[in-house]
Amino acid sequence: MPSNSSWKDGILLKIVNVIAYFLFLGSNIYTVAGPQDIYLSGKETYITPAPWAFAIWSLIHLLLLGTVIYQFFDGGKQVIIDGISWRLPLLAVFNAIYVNLWARHHYIVAFVFSLFVSSTVTHIYYIVKKYHEPASTADEVFVHLPFSLYQGWTIVLVILTAFEAFGVDSQSHRAGIWTKVFVFLALFFLEATAAAYAFSSPEGDLPASIAIAWSLWAIFANQRSSAFIHWSALAFAILALVWVAKALIGVALKIRRGRGGISLDEERAPLVGS
Repeated sequence: MPSNSSWKDGILLKIVNVIAYFLFLGSNIYTVAGPQDIYLSGKETYITPAPWAFAIWSLIHLLLLGTVIYQFFDGGKQVIIDGISWRLPLLAVFNAIYVNLWARHHYIVAFVFSLFVSSTVTHIYYIVKKYHEPASTADEVFVHLPFSLYQGWTIVLVILTAFEAFGVDSQSHRAGIWTKVFVFLALFFLEATAAAYAFSSPEGDLPASIAIAWSLWAIFANQRSSAFIHWSALAFAILALVWVAKALIGVALKIRRGRGGISLDEERAPLVGS
């Protein structure tokens, strides 16, 4: 039956989403194209990943561009406009503020806004997974995939920013026992979160697990001043790959059964945030 909806329905929010997307994109372009390369000139901690870890932003931007375009179609309107609603532009604003604070080395305030970003992404993630099971490939690629990836990445950002706000500078301080303990616990938390995503449903949440595994390998690659941290990061990165493989097998089995997709059990609440 033909849909009675028009691309003009919810046009105000659609326009706001477009503006917010470019605000979000522009804030991250600034960190790369600005007068300083923030990924090389920022505070180095004992959990700072290699700069290539942040390339994941490019994939998130590309997928969210598809999200913004998809909202003008009937399937996209149902989940993006009617479901996610004003949370998407709110996320873009929080993210833009966070990135600019972080780029200017205001790490404590940036940490606070990283919590706002993570909480907002988690709420969107929950709404998408609980109430909007994917009905098409477009739903998978432009709604479920970007917010799963975003969800996993924001957990990493909270950890990284916490160490930048409250941890020591690895360029001027040796890693003491407490630094090593807290880094180890942070690495363990990331690996355990990747495992939680892998077991969140029969097929798991593959993109979120990949985002965390990616960051753990980048931490391993960058942390060489402390052997304990370096090899701990490697161990947890390998374990995270195991959970990625588990989720990948789950997705393959689901596709083989003819249902396809990456989704979260409806009865599960978000893993992080409120």
